[in-house]
Amino acid sequence: MAKYRKLGRTSSQRKALLRSQVTALINNGKIVTTEARAKEVRKIAEHLITLAVKEKDNFEEVTVTAKVPKKDAEGKRVKEVVDGKKVTVYESVEKTIKKDKPSRLHARHLMLKELYTVTEVPTEAAGRKKNTKEVDLVAKLFDEIAPKYVDRKGGYTRIIKIGPRKGDAAMEVVLELV
Repeated sequence: MAKYRKLGRTSSQRKALLRSQVTALINNGKIVTTEARAKEVRKIAEHLITLAVKEKDNFEEVTVTAKVPKKDAEGKRVKEVVDGKKVTVYESVEKTIKKDKPSRLHARHLMLKELYTVTEVPTEAAGRKKNTKEVDLVAKLFDEIAPKYVDRKGGYTRIIKIGPRKGDAAMEVVLELV
């Protein structure tokens, strides 16, 4: 009995396909794909969510002092002349950050190994690099998705059949987070 489906692809293509579909599932909450792919994506997604649920509260809050550039009313950096050169003025700010404990850090690295980076582009800036944001999917797993499933012991995804695909009659399904 095989441990996984090969999906008619080479190993590198298969890994890339599964990574992209898991990333889309975590980012959007549901995807439409074939039944065989959905069953493979489900394994990976459920493993990532289980990691997030286990390590959800495993951090400590630490207060640090950071140097932040001073900004004017327009949001531009304030500069002053020192020894004939323009130098940015910095101010010290106290910040509270979450510091991962070792097991949570390990879980974060395992998640980053399975997820691609996602860049969000606002609709009004379509086609431009300006105002794009990188979505932190690991933080989304820890902060949004994991708290929903704390009381649940697995079964974080649902597969709903929607019928055969028109071109090749492959069974299409919706894979969604419960």
